[in-house]
Amino acid sequence: MLTALQSSPHVIAVELRPPRAELEAAAGIDAWIDTYHAIRGLVRQDVSVMVTDSAVGAQEENNLRHLVANLGADVPRSRVVPFLTTKHSIEFCLAYADQVVDYGFPALVVLGGDKHVGRARSVEHAWQLRRLVRERHPGLPLGGWANPAADPARQVAFLADGEFTADFYLTQIVSHHGAGTVEQFLREGERQGIAAPGVFGVFYYRSAKPATLKTLSQFLPVPVDGLLAEFAEGLTPVDICARTIRTLVGLGVRHFYVSNLPLVRTASVLSAILAKAGLTPAARHA
Repeated sequence: MLTALQSSPHVIAVELRPPRAELEAAAGIDAWIDTYHAIRGLVRQDVSVMVTDSAVGAQEENNLRHLVANLGADVPRSRVVPFLTTKHSIEFCLAYADQVVDYGFPALVVLGGDKHVGRARSVEHAWQLRRLVRERHPGLPLGGWANPAADPARQVAFLADGEFTADFYLTQIVSHHGAGTVEQFLREGERQGIAAPGVFGVFYYRSAKPATLKTLSQFLPVPVDGLLAEFAEGLTPVDICARTIRTLVGLGVRHFYVSNLPLVRTASVLSAILAKAGLTPAARHA
């Protein structure tokens, strides 16, 4: 993962959420089956898959346990990157990192987790947990977090701080409607000499339902007016997602993760987005 981020023109990843822990047994099994099919289909297309941990505060199934038990030998672990938030005990987190190494996953993304919902954090900041993991597993590549929608100088200063303890970083979801803030973030990164590669988040908005967009706005910056206008013009979810990626590529962004893709036909939907964005396999590996 880290080698690809450092050397490939474009790395494409997909963020998937494990099923919610409170699902009934049958529903949970069906959801995991869909998740496995999605992961297998994406990996066959040379797409990395990032599996979240309590992404929006809801308790999710243990992503690592299910991945290890069910992926099998036909899905290379080198394409699957688990997430870990600080919303667990320190003992659980360190044991989790041990398993990531033992089972051959290529990296671990360590995030703070939403402070406003779900369990309390075991440490105040994610870098504190990353530092503990780094002391335990010096060779494990670690991912951190940045938010281009916040103050760019401060966000980049976090990345530049020696305590950040990450080899790459993911960003909060961004959009072509906020291209100006992304550009400021990138320029500030250049000014402060950030060498760690970044993977920028892109959201697949499935509809323009106001209630859905309002709910999403609790967790990420949603350009509601812009999205409503684009859907009203007749643009499809694929069109809008591809527009964001094209805009970001024009600003100099190289790597992306796409969030909120459907679990059914995941790989084909992503292929349609990348084709419209101009990121063919040849362009991604040139």
